[in-house]
Amino acid sequence: MTDADTKAPALQKVKAPADGRPLLEARELTKHYAVPRGMFKEDATVRALDGVSFRLHAGRTLAVVGESGCGKSTLARQVTLIEQPTAGDFLLEGENLAGATPEKLKQARTKVQIVFQDPYGSLNPRKKVMSILEEPLVINTKMSQEQRRDRAQEMMRVVGLRPEFAARYPHMFSGGQRQRIAIARALMLNPRVVVADEPVSALDVSVQAQVLNLLMDLQEEFGVAYLFISHDLSVVQHIADDVLVMYLGNVVEHGPKEAIFAEPAHPYTRALMASTPKIRAAERAQKVALTGELPSPMNPPSGCRFHTRCPFVIDRCKSEIPKVRDVAGRGVACHRAEEVLAGTA
Repeated sequence: MTDADTKAPALQKVKAPADGRPLLEARELTKHYAVPRGMFKEDATVRALDGVSFRLHAGRTLAVVGESGCGKSTLARQVTLIEQPTAGDFLLEGENLAGATPEKLKQARTKVQIVFQDPYGSLNPRKKVMSILEEPLVINTKMSQEQRRDRAQEMMRVVGLRPEFAARYPHMFSGGQRQRIAIARALMLNPRVVVADEPVSALDVSVQAQVLNLLMDLQEEFGVAYLFISHDLSVVQHIADDVLVMYLGNVVEHGPKEAIFAEPAHPYTRALMASTPKIRAAERAQKVALTGELPSPMNPPSGCRFHTRCPFVIDRCKSEIPKVRDVAGRGVACHRAEEVLAGTA
């Protein structure tokens, strides 16, 4: 037996489809949950996702932003194939996985991995780092123990961890080091897409930039695509290529980072931008007044779901659901987007 037979296969760079198709595509992705309301009442329906569409290409980062309850976590569960959608299509490398068989879903899950928010809770405290990194390979491949160990050591080197760390337990590391271990684990199966669910929000500010730069370096090296979920717009501005703004299960604005950060077209996006602290006075946006509370996803408002809090609301907004349409180089679901951009709303 030669060394080539015993050595673990090298990690491969993700290649973009030759025909220009996205790695991942959602078409009108919908997820509703039934909520029991007691013996004598009909079950309520939580409209967590209501027709979300987007594309994600190899080597690109799509950031999903919005306040709590907007559907970010539900979207992550759909993309990682933890749950099946209620309606709509979900395509991975051109194959529609909505309603796919359990066997096909199991195969597809190796192509989409996740890095969780909490580096203190996402790693098994009873296992050493080597076992944590080898586990995805034990479950999903037929690699030998020696090959699994080679792959784990390679990934530790790639994320900047020393070889001797493999024999230690998670409690012996800092938060930033634990998140590096979690990133290494996510890349063990050579995935096409990584869902990063608030991956730096639990870390010290001084460590956040190191982890973000590591993610960007890994993307450049391996061509992996990121679905980056965050509430921190300063982090999004640093790492994203495109931005998807969600409100109450709907997409309200979607487009290139540069366009959205330079001049947001949806009133909700403007409110999010204005709430982000800025050091320079010239960069501080005018505050957008939001009135009222976030509506319940069990009983969303008619028409535009944002109309109960929008400072630019008109009668049309209360009755007609706005469709996502192209406005100034991005998709916007707002009847008055042109007026908002022009400052005449």
